[in-house]
Amino acid sequence: MLDLRIYRVAFAPALIALVLVAFSLQSRPRPIETTLPPDAFDGPRAAALLEGLAERYPQRRPGSEGDRALAGDVQRAFEASGFTVTTDDAEAQTIDGERTLRTVVAERPGRVNRRIVVLAHRDAAGSPARAELSATAALLELARLYGGRATRRTLTLVSTSGGSGGDAGAAHWARSVEGPVDAVIVLGDVGGDRVRRPQVVGWSNAQGIAPQRLLRTVEQAIREETTPPGSSSPLMQLLRLAFPATVSEQGVIDAAGLPAVMVGASGELGPPASPAGEAVSPQRLEALGRAVLRSITALDDGPEVTPTAPRSAIVLRNQVLADWAVRLLAGTLLLPVLIAAVDALARVRRRREPVLRWVGWAAATGVPFLLTGLTLVVLRLLGLVTAPGAPVRPGLIPVSVPALIAAGAVFVLAFVLLWPLTARRLALGGANVTGAAIAIGLTTLVLTGLAWLVNPYTALFLVPAAHLWLLANAPEVKVPRPARVVLVLAGLIPLALAVLGYAVAFDAGPLDLLWMGTLMVAGGHIGILALVFWSLVAGCAVAALIVAARTRGAQDDLLPRQVRSRGPISYAGPGSLGGTDSTLRP
Repeated sequence: MLDLRIYRVAFAPALIALVLVAFSLQSRPRPIETTLPPDAFDGPRAAALLEGLAERYPQRRPGSEGDRALAGDVQRAFEASGFTVTTDDAEAQTIDGERTLRTVVAERPGRVNRRIVVLAHRDAAGSPARAELSATAALLELARLYGGRATRRTLTLVSTSGGSGGDAGAAHWARSVEGPVDAVIVLGDVGGDRVRRPQVVGWSNAQGIAPQRLLRTVEQAIREETTPPGSSSPLMQLLRLAFPATVSEQGVIDAAGLPAVMVGASGELGPPASPAGEAVSPQRLEALGRAVLRSITALDDGPEVTPTAPRSAIVLRNQVLADWAVRLLAGTLLLPVLIAAVDALARVRRRREPVLRWVGWAAATGVPFLLTGLTLVVLRLLGLVTAPGAPVRPGLIPVSVPALIAAGAVFVLAFVLLWPLTARRLALGGANVTGAAIAIGLTTLVLTGLAWLVNPYTALFLVPAAHLWLLANAPEVKVPRPARVVLVLAGLIPLALAVLGYAVAFDAGPLDLLWMGTLMVAGGHIGILALVFWSLVAGCAVAALIVAARTRGAQDDLLPRQVRSRGPISYAGPGSLGGTDSTLRP
């Protein structure tokens, strides 16, 4: 079935691609710097303002009375600083379900219409959550500073709600903003006492990350005011580009196509919603506040940020690996599977063995996964599960055991009832499983190819499965049945490492990670098309395991049939006397 010589030769383009990738590295864009000192940011004043706000508004759940009252104070402070202020109310999903969230937008026109935006959320899951409130205190201090200061670009200050989980307010503002935006700086817990790096976060909830020049500009500003903010490893960058997800507020803004980074003492996760999240550091509030002021000054005097770097890029020792290089590498790594699978398909079809029916069987194996995901969406629509539209930090929304039981019951019933029925309808009971092996390989290849077209970083995680699932059940690969099962499982290792990487990034245990995934499906972060795609991938994995784990007798069906010839030993066509059919046909 599988010509291993063709398979091996087809790796040659991948070797050439590796050389091209090595020469494709480019230097990171230089940061935009400024020599103007940011001493105007008054740290003690901001710290005193923070304590006053925490005393007046200790309860600030999203959309609550405390949240709206604080929004009124922010609006009055913006107006007192001479900004033009507007408010916008919108219904949105939060950690407390659907709430009416108010967004306060203050704008001071510059000499050009291009905008620099500073955004902070007011709400918090805990009480009084001083570290989280430090973002609003810093925002108000910036409003006071720029009340009498002229800028080249238009300066926009935004106070949102929903940032405690789901970032609905920021997402609503990003969808409705008009005019060109050069940069968005999201304020996290700039006054928090807990330090977690990196303190400048540019991850997105869609494909890509914040522009490299914007990241470097803000990182350089922090480096000049305090300790280095840290950076992410290349493997973490690869993970975020392959499976975009972040629990910090800049993620929904980057997903809307605006260049955004978040600045916070405790990084992406922010302060915990517990007494540990109450500790604040006036010195850090002043240092990070001045770093933000320095960033605004540099960006205001510098060029546009957006076009200076690709939105998808991996940084390796201050060198940028561009998106096209990753796409080329992933594509050439798929070539051996493509060539070998097409050749094997032609061989199987000449023997008139069913392939299309086995493709249907592999796809049907993914139906239980799809039905489970759709069940979670229905539970959210019925109000039985609270699921915002963006990922939420572990612990903010309690685990719903009934929801997990309902989803698990649908999964089990679908496998027990629906899947065997599909196999019978496709009349696969007596079919030779040689077609199953090639069908699984082809289906996985098509899915990986689709991923390559949309996101080459995702395709890199699926390339091992495309290779190993084709080889695992090929008769030409002479390995025992347990080894075939191991080969199938090995194809899942990159995806398992991706799950482990997010568990580390989000500081989540197994149950927390399962619940986060449940909420991402129910809330729509993992959309219907993505749900269908990953259900098919899971179906191919299960189908490959089933074929690999067949009994020894059934596995013999995968071996090529012995060819009997009547004539010269090298001749497999009609017999030497003529009149007999080719033994390659049934």
